Amino acid sequence: MKKLFLSTLLFMAVSTYAQTNFEKAVTDKISKMEQAKTPEDFTAVSNDFARIGDKEKTQWLPYYYAAQASIEKGRNLMRTGKLTELDAIAAEAQNNLDKASDLSKDNAEIFILQKMIHNLKMMVDPQSRFMSEGMLGADALAKAEKLDPENPRISLLKAEDIYYTPEQFGGSKSKGLEMFQKSLDQFKVYQPKTTLDPNWGKGEAEYFLSNKP
Repeated sequence: MKKLFLSTLLFMAVSTYAQTNFEKAVTDKISKMEQAKTPEDFTAVSNDFARIGDKEKTQWLPYYYAAQASIEKGRNLMRTGKLTELDAIAAEAQNNLDKASDLSKDNAEIFILQKMIHNLKMMVDPQSRFMSEGMLGADALAKAEKLDPENPRISLLKAEDIYYTPEQFGGSKSKGLEMFQKSLDQFKVYQPKTTLDPNWGKGEAEYFLSNKP
């Protein structure tokens, strides 16, 4: 009995240590992603997350964050007008997001990133791709909302769409700001499932609301 008790304690200690190492690794890389500024920074972080995922094999979050880092790289390039690179970056993100999806089905956070990938692809040629990538993105966001209707990142992406869409196509700066406010209100009460789960987006909502005309 004493040996069994000691073996159980040893197993628990090893499990806790391994879990702590995993949590620390993911937390450290999230911090790096938050500090990233260049496409090269985001590439390095994405590769780091993917390596963690390949090592752990059963954890969806490293692949999720690897995909997010690629998306942020794409958004960084989009702001500087380098649109021709977005298809390749979207493919990088999709590769890791598919791995995350295989490990975590019906996950609103994964559908949210899927929407963002479609947005990247649409921005290569918005006029010709709106009916394809735009509709696929809207479908992904609708799936996310069905699974987690109070998720503030859903409202954040809706706000972006409304804010940046020209008025002749149904967009509105004022309605977009209203949706950013809704997102910020949701962030005040929304709780991630774990300390490692996605918790990004609040700063962007605050930015738009603090810089409104």
